[in-house]
Amino acid sequence: MPIQTLHYSNGEITINWKPDICIHSGICVKGLGEVFNPHRKPWIDMSKAETQQIIDQVKKCPSGALSIADNVEK
Repeated sequence: MPIQTLHYSNGEITINWKPDICIHSGICVKGLGEVFNPHRKPWIDMSKAETQQIIDQVKKCPSGALSIADNVEK
């Protein structure tokens, strides 16, 4: 069975979130709570920060549940 992946985009990049491998460390929330808010639906709101801030925070995800994809046509 494939791992569920949810996608959140701001037009420049897309955050891919794999809830099944998330260890809920809270690093994303503590580092950029205006973007990552588990009490909100959807819990990721990419309009709340600059793209580079989001990229930098996603790179800190210890489980790899969060990753970034460029929205560049190939």
